Amino acid sequence: MNFKNAIKEYYERERKVIENLNYDEINDAMNAIYETYQNGGNIYICGNGGSASTASHFQNDFNKGISEYVENKFRFICLNDNVATLMAIANDIGYEEVFRFQLRNKITKNDLFVGISGSGNSKNVLNAAEYAKEQGAKIIGITGYTGGKLKEMANYRMHADIMDMQIAEDVHMTFDHMMMKIFYNLLVVGEISGDNLNDKHC
Repeated sequence: MNFKNAIKEYYERERKVIENLNYDEINDAMNAIYETYQNGGNIYICGNGGSASTASHFQNDFNKGISEYVENKFRFICLNDNVATLMAIANDIGYEEVFRFQLRNKITKNDLFVGISGSGNSKNVLNAAEYAKEQGAKIIGITGYTGGKLKEMANYRMHADIMDMQIAEDVHMTFDHMMMKIFYNLLVVGEISGDNLNDKHC
């Protein structure tokens, strides 16, 4: 089978999404993360399915990938990483509460909530975002498709504008790696650009 045309088409569509990203909104979201980090706040992050994997990857890249080299550590907390906790909440209370329950009496106005949802309409992510906002925390919405309700309610937006879950999730991972590299350069190298993040830091 010759898949070359289909391969090219996929990456051409992804390239167009990246070209059309809103850099102003992404910059605002990065500043929210940086300010929370500087102030010692927690950054709660979550998602479902592939977005759960992305949330876990964020935690790894910030809590280890960058924090290994700095005195002041990032405090990312991935709400979908403890399977036993998720299953207990889902079984006893309901799947729509798996993230909000974990935030109750924990998240404060000094913290940040990052919700990842390809559609922007994942009920459990929205419930957690609503609760976080009620407590005075700011919200970053990482979305695809049209952005859904999460994009509307978020204070800061990192949006992949495409009706394709796979490409949206690809772009969401580039947000993680892009920010990891820039924050590493800023906090460890002392600059915000340059090719200074090599394989041993990944």
